[in-house]
Amino acid sequence: MSRTASIERNTSETKIHLTLNLDGSGKTNIHTGIGFFDHMLNSFARHGFFDLDVEVDGDLYVDCHHTIEDVGIVLGDAIKKAAGDKKGIKRYGSFMLPMDEALMLCAVDLSGRPYFVMDCEFSVDRVGEFDTEMVKEFFYAVSYSSAMNLHLKKVHGENNHHLIEAAFKAFAKALDEATAMDPRIQDVLSTKGAL
Repeated sequence: MSRTASIERNTSETKIHLTLNLDGSGKTNIHTGIGFFDHMLNSFARHGFFDLDVEVDGDLYVDCHHTIEDVGIVLGDAIKKAAGDKKGIKRYGSFMLPMDEALMLCAVDLSGRPYFVMDCEFSVDRVGEFDTEMVKEFFYAVSYSSAMNLHLKKVHGENNHHLIEAAFKAFAKALDEATAMDPRIQDVLSTKGAL
């Protein structure tokens, strides 16, 4: 069974085509128009072993906000669609990821109930053409459009590039664990019988 999803979203602000394969090998083809964001999405795919294609035509003449937030919405939709009925998956995943002086914790629950908590402050406004306040907006969008519980917490760290990259990589590893199949789980991992 192939756990893939292709989503297209066209608005007056962004035009996005995204394809996600949860059972990939980390292959990517990503063009958002924001170099640092492309780097983060590449890191997410590579470290989560997801195949990810993203093509975006966004209103970058305004700023990066709509492009980054809308990619988060579409990625969340793709995760939800690719995970399907969630039968046999572990549901929960967590990872503590070190990157030089930075240490980031991420935990996810593919519960069908969106909730997002992020405990991480940045000391600069931008990294490249990427506004650091968009880290929170991106992960909030992913969480709510995929209906997942998502927690991100900085344990320590100073370099903003390292902190953001550690967040994307920790999320990748936690999501890879949560979407992994477990032969002991015959239906869904819930006392309610549905996720």
